[in-house]
Amino acid sequence: MTGQALTGSRGRARSWWMITLFAAFAVVAAACGSDSEATPTSSNGGGSAPQPTNTPASQDLSGTIQIDGSSTVFPISQAVAEEFRADVTSDVQIVIGVSGTGGGMKRFTIGETDISNASRAIKESEAEAAAENGIEFIELRVALDGLSVMVHKDNDFVDCLTTAELNKMWEPGSDVNNWSQVRDGFPDREIRLYGPGTDSGTFDYFTDEINGEEGATRPDYTPSEDDNVLVQGISGDRNSLGYFGYAYYAENQDKLKVLGIDGGSGCVTPTEETINNGTYAPLSRPLFIYVNKASLEKPEVEAFIEYYMENAPELAAEVGYVPLPSSIYEENLAAIR
Repeated sequence: MTGQALTGSRGRARSWWMITLFAAFAVVAAACGSDSEATPTSSNGGGSAPQPTNTPASQDLSGTIQIDGSSTVFPISQAVAEEFRADVTSDVQIVIGVSGTGGGMKRFTIGETDISNASRAIKESEAEAAAENGIEFIELRVALDGLSVMVHKDNDFVDCLTTAELNKMWEPGSDVNNWSQVRDGFPDREIRLYGPGTDSGTFDYFTDEINGEEGATRPDYTPSEDDNVLVQGISGDRNSLGYFGYAYYAENQDKLKVLGIDGGSGCVTPTEETINNGTYAPLSRPLFIYVNKASLEKPEVEAFIEYYMENAPELAAEVGYVPLPSSIYEENLAAIR
């Protein structure tokens, strides 16, 4: 996969799209550049970063931190990992998988990973599996996302869809395969659908909100747990429609057209402001990481999670998501100490 490098407020060029995957894992390399301090930033009501706390001396930190899960949350964790290795220590290896929220939870609940990225809350069945395996965990919210519906950038006939129209296209048993079947006045053109696979938390959220039942969907679409694959599919298909997290749209605005969604109160397009204030409904949602309590006893994991919470407001905004109020990050810090 290749992509455009992002330049963050710390002055580093961060290319979090350019990842080499070995056996489905991405090993985070240290970012290069300035070590200058940055002023925490937020947007549209997001909180500033909590004040840094004393963490174990960097020379005492080593080992490997295992992370897996949501491709939606991946850009935030990737950015935090790069900054941690540059600012704190490069002696800690941070391995990040992108198997989807469900795939990450399967590994997390049997103790294979220290941290699980999740674009939805943990399911009751997953929590029960963790308990059966003696895994205690802490849930930490890290940002807000607006699940975004996309078409090809040259699509000139649709700017907004209702949730009823989305349901018509995506519900189980749907036979909609032409834009003219979606709304009177749409052209006689084929529709090809793209979306997350069944291990994705984004899939769970979308099907629950749009189809009324988690996991309920028509099967005849192009699925992938990797949002970059969906970007490539939608941007390369003039008849496409698909969905994924807002950050992947923000990084690829030159290739995609995002649609407004009418959930009953008029058409609203996802932006940092509409996601943060809740007007982009019903597709705004929180993003999470889950931390194994036993892993927090390892100094490198404790230091990494503290760094994560102290820098998440800035880094979440850098990669296209909406920071939470500072009080949430402070509560997260209190929960892990």
